[in-house]
Amino acid sequence: MDDSFEIPVLYKDRELLFTARLLTMGYVHKFQVDVYGQEIFFEQDDSGNYRALVDPSNLEGAKKTAVELLKAIAASIESILK
Repeated sequence: MDDSFEIPVLYKDRELLFTARLLTMGYVHKFQVDVYGQEIFFEQDDSGNYRALVDPSNLEGAKKTAVELLKAIAASIESILK
């Protein structure tokens, strides 16, 4: 069963679609988002905003992903959940 879905993201006046999965672990949830072949996780911080988590072993590949794009994905997740 494929439990993935698409997240629409407005970035640089273009609407992009990224494939994501919702991962639940007890009371915590994360979104696993495929950003141009890089698996990036998004989770809530203490203030309820979403932040991107990057695996340290994959840091070099993540540097190629624009920080503003990650912020736009996090904002899109927040707007979907409101």
